[in-house]
Amino acid sequence: MNERPTLNDLNAFATIISHRSFRKAADELGLSPSTLSHMMRGLETRMGVRLLNRTTRSVSPTEAGERLAARLKPALRELDAALEAVDDFRGGPSGTLRINTSNIVIRLLLEQAVPNFLARYPDMALDLVSDGRLIDIVADGFDAGIRLRESVPQDMIAVAFGGPARFVTVASPDYVAARGEPLTPADLAHHTCIRLRMPSGKLYRWEFERRGEELTVEVSGALTLDDNELMAQAAVAGLGIAYIPQHVAARHLAEGRLVTMLSDWCPQIDGLCLYYPGHRHVPAGLRAFITVLKEMGDLPAG
Repeated sequence: MNERPTLNDLNAFATIISHRSFRKAADELGLSPSTLSHMMRGLETRMGVRLLNRTTRSVSPTEAGERLAARLKPALRELDAALEAVDDFRGGPSGTLRINTSNIVIRLLLEQAVPNFLARYPDMALDLVSDGRLIDIVADGFDAGIRLRESVPQDMIAVAFGGPARFVTVASPDYVAARGEPLTPADLAHHTCIRLRMPSGKLYRWEFERRGEELTVEVSGALTLDDNELMAQAAVAGLGIAYIPQHVAARHLAEGRLVTMLSDWCPQIDGLCLYYPGHRHVPAGLRAFITVLKEMGDLPAG
């Protein structure tokens, strides 16, 4: 090796390995893909070994690249930790916090948590990415994720906030007046329901529970959507019965555009959790965001 690689080159290499993509890595680093590619060619020249296998569609590490990446990851984490350690002396956390969650949660965070966080920590920036599917936050370069507790991977540290959650069965007053109200989950077979398509492509089967009795109902209806907010709007329009999170329906319920039914079959469940890998150093910005989340009041649960 004729010349020692720069820290920028090594960080860029680690970012490419993390994303398995020059384009995604370039977006994260604020560089053009061609500039990043040029940096990697220079790194390989200085180290005297090929580190990356490139095709027109993908990039992967060579055996040497794999070995370098395995050593780099903990070293770069330790470097991040060392830099974070001076935040308290600098007056507070800084940098960008990347969080993966859903559209519904982002809308919820925008009401209180995000404004409070950005006002309290002016040197911080938030990158909130909405994704209907559950992803590997580590592999995709996120600091944390936010999901319902039941969806959090078991190997993650989970921090609950916002209190318990609840799904409710709702319809418009006009729909109830015309079609009546189901008294049991089995009655839904005689009603028009607004179905939810999961990110996997499967249709969600409505889950109910009362005094230890659990029921799963496969509903039918002419309309299928993949977003809870849209389902609420469709229910307001009288297009059928929807089964959606209570906090999504709360405003429509308060204004009388929706009414609940089957309430005794809709118990509270564990609510939202922010989660992150336990083996990583927790950045000061993430610790600060967790503090703000814990200050949030309980979500409407019924």
